[in-house]
Amino acid sequence: MDKKVYTVIVGTGSYIPTRIIPNEYFMDVEFFDPVTSKKFETPNSEIIRKFFEITNIEERRYADSDQVTSDLATFAARDAIETSGIDPETFDFILVAHNFGDIVDGILVPDQMPSLANRVKTKLGIRNPSIMTNDVTSGCPGWTTAMVIADALIKSGTYKRGLVIGADVLSRIADPYDRDRMIFSDGAGAVIVEGVESEKPVGILSQASRSDFDHNMLLMGSSANPDNPKEYKYLRMLGSKVYAYALSTVPGVVKESLDKAGLHLNEVNKVLIHQANEKMDEAILSRVFKLYGKREYDKTIMPMTIQKFGNSSTATVPTLLDLILKDKMHDHQINKGDIIILTSVGAGMTINSIVYKMPD
Repeated sequence: MDKKVYTVIVGTGSYIPTRIIPNEYFMDVEFFDPVTSKKFETPNSEIIRKFFEITNIEERRYADSDQVTSDLATFAARDAIETSGIDPETFDFILVAHNFGDIVDGILVPDQMPSLANRVKTKLGIRNPSIMTNDVTSGCPGWTTAMVIADALIKSGTYKRGLVIGADVLSRIADPYDRDRMIFSDGAGAVIVEGVESEKPVGILSQASRSDFDHNMLLMGSSANPDNPKEYKYLRMLGSKVYAYALSTVPGVVKESLDKAGLHLNEVNKVLIHQANEKMDEAILSRVFKLYGKREYDKTIMPMTIQKFGNSSTATVPTLLDLILKDKMHDHQINKGDIIILTSVGAGMTINSIVYKMPD
């Protein structure tokens, strides 16, 4: 059998900010209805209670005031480099998935030039001028999108090894008067990938994607508080529409990725899904199982971090992968030869599903 080149993950890393923000942090916040622009009459205690019931988020992590997104990305990259023992000067490319660049605390202006990939390369002290650097902005699926790109780069034969990072600091771009700000958090995850020749399929086996446009689901808009300056633009989300879209589309994309790999859901050991809303993720997984004629499913196939970490956008999936591989997730393991799915949805809208086989 002829050997083929496959994209394999050879190192993982993550950075989880140390600043813990519990739900009680929002008790004294003024929340405004994004539709009527009027302050909610419902007590914050009730708003927070319902929020927890819907999302199962009880706390999240925020970056320190002196940190920006490229810092978090660099910390995660260093972790991956130390885990792998690979010389970073041997990278052929660095891809950084993010959404708003470096936002300095207190200054609501995204800074994306020079690219975060260039900044991370410099902060890592890498001197090799031949490394291709590029940013990927694709909402919450940014890291999975970057992995699809990395796979294409490696299979082109021009690039052999690269660093793929997902990092975001959403706490500074979310509307401070919107209830949905409680969903968002900060963090970074990274992997090192390289091309491996193998007779047997390994690493990235297949991927499926979908894109649609609806600017009412996720957008940059004025604050829900009408007294806030109109020129300030914040991340705004219509959660109910995102929920409905995800349930109707993500399961089909996941199945398509498995079909492309010639695999059945029974062969999947773990589903690593973007951590946006626990009930939404459970509903998505339930619908995936229904596509295979199954009404019941084992929740242990889908590890969750959202309860403690919130939604850190591009960082959620690589962070989850890193924590499991380093035995930091109780009751969850990924073993040699396991089949895992890496999937994400977001950003008005993009969906990716990657089927990955762990090396034996």
